[in-house]
Amino acid sequence: MVDQTKSTSDSNAAAVAALGEPTRRRLYEHVARQAEPVSRDEAAAALGLARQTAAFHLDRLADEALLDVVYERRTGRTGPGAGRPSKLYRRSEREIAVSLPERRYELAGRLLAQAVEESEASGEPVRAALHRKAEELGEQLGRDASQGIIEALEHHGFEPRREGDAIVLANCPFHALARQHTRTVCGMNLHLLRGVLAGLGDEHFEARLAAEPGRCCVRLEPAA
Repeated sequence: MVDQTKSTSDSNAAAVAALGEPTRRRLYEHVARQAEPVSRDEAAAALGLARQTAAFHLDRLADEALLDVVYERRTGRTGPGAGRPSKLYRRSEREIAVSLPERRYELAGRLLAQAVEESEASGEPVRAALHRKAEELGEQLGRDASQGIIEALEHHGFEPRREGDAIVLANCPFHALARQHTRTVCGMNLHLLRGVLAGLGDEHFEARLAAEPGRCCVRLEPAA
């Protein structure tokens, strides 16, 4: 749930860049269309490429986790004398989305789905469940952050800016949802950021709703 050493957005951008090379993109699309894993020789023959060229680009796609590598014996033989398994490629289950400014719609969808499921199971109002789940996630993000509030907010796409003693957020990771479902999404975001502050143990700021055009609906004000 929490980003690792390389942020999701950086990793996705690198994967998209890898697909920018025309031969690599053709190989990826060819492998994706096949029902079974594809060998280097098969891919090279299908696209009219040298085997070495196909191998280089297939391995680059595997390095970016766009393809999975599996090893199989195509002859069906086993035991001594069966030969080495062939290196095969198949499309990975990785999903890639790159947006500028950064958006986190999957995170919002996950929180909303959890809130609906918990509401059905417990009878708790959906909005109350959403606020609770958002705050729990925020606390986890705060605990996992290695630096302070500015760095944590930057890491998750909020584009924080100092404005006097306050911190304003130049980007809303849930922008389109917030425009259409303002009360629901801004309330979720408010509790998410309250959780981040709690997880960081930051008592210098408190999250408040303060909607302004072109900014996130939440603002971090000096704590009373």
